[in-house]
Amino acid sequence: MSGDDIGAQVGAPEIRKREPAFNLPGSLVFMLGLLTLIHLVRTYILSPYTDEFVLLRFAFVPARYTVPLADQDLGWLWSPITYSLLHGGWEHLIFNGFWMVAFGAPVVRRIGPFRFFLFWCLSAVAAVAFHTALHWGTMVLVVGASGVVSGLMGAAARFVFSPSGRVSRQFAHLNRRLTIREALANRSVLVFSGIWFLTNFLIGVGQLFGPVEGGAVAWEAHIGGFLFGFLFFPLFDVVTGEGGRRD
Repeated sequence: MSGDDIGAQVGAPEIRKREPAFNLPGSLVFMLGLLTLIHLVRTYILSPYTDEFVLLRFAFVPARYTVPLADQDLGWLWSPITYSLLHGGWEHLIFNGFWMVAFGAPVVRRIGPFRFFLFWCLSAVAAVAFHTALHWGTMVLVVGASGVVSGLMGAAARFVFSPSGRVSRQFAHLNRRLTIREALANRSVLVFSGIWFLTNFLIGVGQLFGPVEGGAVAWEAHIGGFLFGFLFFPLFDVVTGEGGRRD
């Protein structure tokens, strides 16, 4: 046997073991690309006047619902979803994108692209519904995918943690979904959720004592999204046990 043959045989297993360094579900990559494209257009192509027009038509404004629907455009209908496609700046977009990758990937792998897009829309609506309940009639524009990202976090809390508390990046989506009672008894879920709620609570308290540079954070929408994902994720879930068994 020649030296080349030996080298080929030794090297072959190494090639088979290689995995992509960047392996995200296609539907998640699509949404990240769409959010980036929209912000690129708003930042570098649209005039300030046109961008203001876009915000007034597609951002969410609680005050819309104090005006008779017949006396306004259809922004009241689509803005509870379209606001989640707009961002206040690159830092806002990058921050949301980072957490979307972290928690969106296992959720998308578990529920598939169609249910993911449906989850996106409904969690966006739930987030601003909770926000509006606490800020009825306010003339404040709400933008950003933070409510949806919070929904993905809430959904992930139902299945990503193993009994030992560890998270497997590749196989977390195959875990058994915890019931609400099991989730609330799981130390990892409690610690994760507790830190998340405490962080948002501190953001809210901080905003009570003065304006926030760059605009206020709609922390109430975060809570609405998280609760939606945590409580209603079973409606989107198609995996009921380990090994990928389905309903």
